[in-house]
Amino acid sequence: MSQQRIRVLCVDDHPVVLEGLRALLNAQEDIEVVATGTNGQQGISLFREHRPDVTVMDLRMPSLGGVEAISTIRSTDAGARVIVLTTYQGDEDIYRALQAGAITYVLKDTLSDDLVRIVRQVHAGVHPVSQHVATRLVSRVSQPALTRREMEVLELVARGLRNKEVSAELGITEETVQVHMKNILAKLNVHDRTGAVTVALRRGILHLD
Repeated sequence: MSQQRIRVLCVDDHPVVLEGLRALLNAQEDIEVVATGTNGQQGISLFREHRPDVTVMDLRMPSLGGVEAISTIRSTDAGARVIVLTTYQGDEDIYRALQAGAITYVLKDTLSDDLVRIVRQVHAGVHPVSQHVATRLVSRVSQPALTRREMEVLELVARGLRNKEVSAELGITEETVQVHMKNILAKLNVHDRTGAVTVALRRGILHLD
């Protein structure tokens, strides 16, 4: 019977969430949790060991986050089916997770019955996406992306550094920092540094760990 079940790997850094997922999924006649991990690195190792049918993974975890773990898992097995289960609703979070290879993106306030249904659908080859997630994804696709250097500048600004300090930290001129800030403000459609950081946090472009 166990060989006929959908074999699931769960990865989340909160023990209570893991126990809840294990109890919920193991209560189903056709689903079996074969392993659990608490960070992305464990998730990669456990995936390689167990080769689950479906992996349910959190997004923000210590040691290695979900996006990086998903990307590595998909490079190991292009057919891997990963469901992101998270509290983060930012359009950038959703975009990065799906770009990394996640099949779908589910919020942790999803009803238990819906999560079970999604696990079955993903196992069957379906890509279920809620209207909320689809709307956020469409919004993100229409937005200009920040470059790697702009991200570095914005992260330092979010830490409270002034342009001169950002310049010293990155080894670039203060004038170059000003150009990057101008581009960041334009791309995020804001007028000042505070607005840039606020929008970046809301959209999931930045996270304060």
